[in-house]
Amino acid sequence: MSRRWDSYRLLLRWQYLRFRPFLPMLVIIQVLLAVGVVYGLAFLLPHIDRSTALYLATGAPTLTLLILGLNVVPQEVSQGRVTGKVDFLKAQPVPRLAPLASEVTFWLLVQLPGTALALLVAVLRFHIGLHVGLSVIPAVALVALSGAAVGYAMAATLPPNVTNQVTSFLSLLILLFSPINFPASRLPIGARVVHRVLPVQYMADVIRGSLTGKWADSAALAFAVVGVWCAAGLALSYRAAIRRQ
Repeated sequence: MSRRWDSYRLLLRWQYLRFRPFLPMLVIIQVLLAVGVVYGLAFLLPHIDRSTALYLATGAPTLTLLILGLNVVPQEVSQGRVTGKVDFLKAQPVPRLAPLASEVTFWLLVQLPGTALALLVAVLRFHIGLHVGLSVIPAVALVALSGAAVGYAMAATLPPNVTNQVTSFLSLLILLFSPINFPASRLPIGARVVHRVLPVQYMADVIRGSLTGKWADSAALAFAVVGVWCAAGLALSYRAAIRRQ
């Protein structure tokens, strides 16, 4: 256990040292992204009632966490495959999932100021109240890890140029056609059935329920579905990490 912790800690420090010159810029970008989701999507709606405001306010952190896992992490892995970083880490005596854990932790820490500010802006902008529960910490961690595990497995399996195209497409698909900033009832029946299997709807419910105390189905179901996808993503990521090129 001590060796695993030391590996994780050193890799996290390595991530920090790699991006230290650009850290302020990265934090500012995440802040603008999170706040922009709240304000930008509000411009599309002429009349915003309390329910819509809650969806926009709680959808912003969900979107940024998904972009972290399904866009930032896989692009980092793809670039690492091109530059040789992935092969270098595979040759080191570190646990196979330690690089994934360190990357998720680093980018999550970069993202948290923007997420917190976006929630504050949403509260002030829409005059709503949030009821943040203790489940918000495991909810954020689970959603971030689940998205990153799926993104890592995808980037470790697909060619780097294909990964970049797929992640860009997924980001657009999630933004426009996933029940994150609006209720699932607005989707066509076929899309609703698909989202009953995919984790995106439940990820949004996990975050929304933790921030408002209101759940679309139940807290247990939402956490269970996201947990299953997280376990599957970690299993695929581990298999990709130990696979020899």
